[in-house]
Amino acid sequence: MIRIIAVGKVKEKYFVDAIQEYVKRLGPYTKLEIIEVPDGACAPNASIAEQEIVKQKEGEAILSKIKDDEFVICLDLHGKNFSSEEISSKLDEINTYQSSKVVFIIAGSLGYSADVIKRANLRWCLSNCTFPHQLVRLLLVEQIYRAYKILKKENYHK
Repeated sequence: MIRIIAVGKVKEKYFVDAIQEYVKRLGPYTKLEIIEVPDGACAPNASIAEQEIVKQKEGEAILSKIKDDEFVICLDLHGKNFSSEEISSKLDEINTYQSSKVVFIIAGSLGYSADVIKRANLRWCLSNCTFPHQLVRLLLVEQIYRAYKILKKENYHK
């Protein structure tokens, strides 16, 4: 069982359609659920203190969706880099030795609250590049699908 908790909504139909395609493709391998939590309103010129309040509220919303027995992976620019093969192996290791329930988290534009970082079991840097959150969600579901194809030694990842 895999869940993605993401701050904000995907509004563009082409992203929604692409994400749903990968969710459908994952059906034979695992159940995938996407949970959206509201993104906090923050003015472009907001102070650091105001930004922290928004991150805290988003963090509380994220944490309210996580169960104690779930392995939590935060997508984070400060996380560890994994190749597709390495993340596939890591997911297999997590499912075998730690938990059959994995949660990926995609933060809002301000990043994670300290409490979310503290709850994370792993921080994964999907890329050193910065992407819009809608695209990150698509990249994540594609990489999860790719991970299962690699694990099953099925043709896709080459």
